[in-house]
Amino acid sequence: MKRHFVLLVLIVCVAGPMFGQDVTPTPTPARKRGWLSRILHPFSPNVVPQYKDPRLRGLALDLQITPQTVKLSEVRQLSVKVTLANLSKRPVTLDFPTTQRIEIYLTNSAGEVLTKWSENHAIGEKPATILINPSERIEYNETISTRELTPNKVFIAEVFFPQFLELRIRQKFLAVP
Repeated sequence: MKRHFVLLVLIVCVAGPMFGQDVTPTPTPARKRGWLSRILHPFSPNVVPQYKDPRLRGLALDLQITPQTVKLSEVRQLSVKVTLANLSKRPVTLDFPTTQRIEIYLTNSAGEVLTKWSENHAIGEKPATILINPSERIEYNETISTRELTPNKVFIAEVFFPQFLELRIRQKFLAVP
């Protein structure tokens, strides 16, 4: 009788988290790994990028492009969402001399720049300072024209901060007719 009870408790403990999982996981920025995660998964890569500039340490970039497969007959603008998260234990200050925070390039597979986001936006000479506290993030939701894209080819969306060239992220996507 005790064996059946222990087996039932064990099944409930193992099966409980399986039913409690979210059906649609939401993408989150990379997080620091704890000691238990390092012990259980010793060969997984370090998720916090290391920058040469000490002011940028602890920052992580995430890029989401919607839609992932671009139908050129239906989509005129490509939605780009960039998330800059502070994963460190100290605040990070970013100084900008102009109103431009990010730059988006659409390039072909050869690396030629087809479209620049800043060509269609006014940029003023207004300096600003942004403070990102620990465990906080900044999101930039922008759109860029798909006018120069051709069907059945792979393109690259590259987002970077012009004042901090190390903060750069790229993602490939497919354009179909």
